[in-house]
Amino acid sequence: MVLPAAPRDIRHYARMESGFGSLVTRDGRTVAFLDGGDANGYPVIGLHGTPGCRLSRWPDDSLYAQAGVRYITSDRAGYGRSSRNRGRAVADEAADVRAVADALGLERFSIVGGSGGGPHALACAALLGDRLDRVACQSSLAPLGAGGLTRDEWLTGMGEEIAEELAWAEAGEEVLTSEMTRAQRLMEERIESDPGALLGDEANDVDVGFLQRPETIEAFRRIIPEQAVHGVGGSVDDTLAFARDWGFDLSSIRVPVLVTFGDADTSCPAAHGRFLAAAVPGATVIETSDGGHFAADPTKDIFDTHHWLVTSRLPHA
Repeated sequence: MVLPAAPRDIRHYARMESGFGSLVTRDGRTVAFLDGGDANGYPVIGLHGTPGCRLSRWPDDSLYAQAGVRYITSDRAGYGRSSRNRGRAVADEAADVRAVADALGLERFSIVGGSGGGPHALACAALLGDRLDRVACQSSLAPLGAGGLTRDEWLTGMGEEIAEELAWAEAGEEVLTSEMTRAQRLMEERIESDPGALLGDEANDVDVGFLQRPETIEAFRRIIPEQAVHGVGGSVDDTLAFARDWGFDLSSIRVPVLVTFGDADTSCPAAHGRFLAAAVPGATVIETSDGGHFAADPTKDIFDTHHWLVTSRLPHA
């Protein structure tokens, strides 16, 4: 895999949201991103979950500015306005992150990735160490199979709806695409009729409470249609990538990494976070008792996480 993927050009579109931009990589793919927060702040690139898109950020962008952060989120390949990269590995995200950083003239920066963005953040930690200061990995999946969790370990404690995705991946891309299309429609229905059910019936009270917050509903009403504006290829490729070798070695990571997770998470169960905490050299670990997939106080979590990324000081309890 060749990491450098410098863009040929960069284009901004007034028709999109303020801060929207896109670039074209050397292999001809489009990568879209959203540049916000404090324009003069410390740059942090945020990697969304599975599914998600560049709009996966707090609706009030001033929160990032208050943290002193220029916050940049991108559409991972196949999501939103970014071209699909069929057959990609988790490791391939590093090239696209480097391309965004190059396009924006970022010499040094940090990364935060949550849920399905967590493995991709760790890929950047392993492969972009020459550019990164710190990485925050939140509520992340762990590797599956050789060098990771066994299948039973990987699925234990995971909600039934989310666990089904592995079986779909094992059945092949055609089945997975069909089921992910159905899951996308279900998300579109639930955000309007029952937002608290977005993670399935087995989500804990913390996560249900988060999903029922007005700010969360506002955000997901924009995120959910945009993540699949050109189909569910991003979700399909993420899921397939998680089920095979990630394409890098966790033990090779040398940048400071913050690993956070809740012990009652039914999307990425605690076994995943504990595995990563042990596998990433020198990781700083915060395990939240009775914590879910999302933070009970999201604004505090965002501020504390970005404060750590900017200053390297641990968040205050």
